[in-house]
Amino acid sequence: MAKMQSIENGWLLIEGERIAAFGSSEEMQPENIDERIDAARGLVLPSYCDSHSHLVFACGRETEFEDRIKGLSYEEIAERGGGILNSVDKMRSMSEEELYERSKTRAWEAIRSGTGALEIKSGYGLDTESESKILRVARRLGKELPIEVKTTFLGAHSFPREFQEDQDAYIDKIKNAMIPAIAAEGLANYIDVFCERGYFDKVQMEEILIAGIAHGMKVKVHVNQFSSIGGLQMALKHNALSVDHLEVMTEHDIEDLCASETIATALPACSFFINIPYAPARQIIDKGGILALATDFNPGSSPCSNMNFIVSLACINMEMTPGEALAASTLNGAAAMELSEDLGSITIGKRANLIITRPMDSLSQIPYYFAKDPIGKIILSGKVIA
Repeated sequence: MAKMQSIENGWLLIEGERIAAFGSSEEMQPENIDERIDAARGLVLPSYCDSHSHLVFACGRETEFEDRIKGLSYEEIAERGGGILNSVDKMRSMSEEELYERSKTRAWEAIRSGTGALEIKSGYGLDTESESKILRVARRLGKELPIEVKTTFLGAHSFPREFQEDQDAYIDKIKNAMIPAIAAEGLANYIDVFCERGYFDKVQMEEILIAGIAHGMKVKVHVNQFSSIGGLQMALKHNALSVDHLEVMTEHDIEDLCASETIATALPACSFFINIPYAPARQIIDKGGILALATDFNPGSSPCSNMNFIVSLACINMEMTPGEALAASTLNGAAAMELSEDLGSITIGKRANLIITRPMDSLSQIPYYFAKDPIGKIILSGKVIA
């Protein structure tokens, strides 16, 4: 991850949607060009691949933000009826068209900050109709906007109010009603569970994962955000594509993770916003683990879709070099969505999803100027978008 290859004073040729060639301007340049874009001393980088988001939600939770300023923790707000269940109430009452329009605005904000591929989770409906509505909106965003979208079913985000006293009944509903309905409509690539104290334990998680796998969904899960309760090992048992959050990790957890091919996805904006520890990125990288970075964009714990800020946080608070942070935000993020053969690096034959930065002397200036917009131009599938 630390080996960052670059070409000074280079050129890159796009044909259609694909990268056709690249090289040094001192050696040669292509001829018979239809359109020339001057990078004007900017860097040309692969677009970000944000492999963990909850972008399709109804409304923000600004009042809870004020509650946290006054001293309540994320868990205390949830115990008082806020948190995820607050978002569920708003989601269930919102029409699919209004949800799409709001989500489209957020998706364009992500695109303009350099994101070219995005994973979107459900989890704010907690019933079949509303979870399906979220995933239909996410699929529509991928069809109508110039961004690659993968979708994840997260019905096991929390227990809805109507099942607070009968958790087994809700798990049965997820397995026997929600998963089959979502699979029949082809709405989800992945199955996810929020495995944490007060939410779903590792045994409950396994039941849900087995049901999702049986319907063709691969495993991407929330584990080790507030505690280590064995969810990581259960995810590895079921060949998880990625395990996400990882803010609270034992040495045993790190060893198990780094001995696997599962991708560790760190979510530093969540740590920043709700003031919890950051994932031990340095240890994971040094032990040979595969690390990705993502936004966790959501209304409660990470209202941020800007991957440039994620890169800054990784460098400032997680001991990652700028090169490592870029690799984790591009190629490894693409791998966490099974898109690395097509996206995530400047490689001949891959899709031309590119960022041209404003004039800058080095990659380090992106995380260094953490509040400055580094984007000059956005190119997606070979077309200038912004």
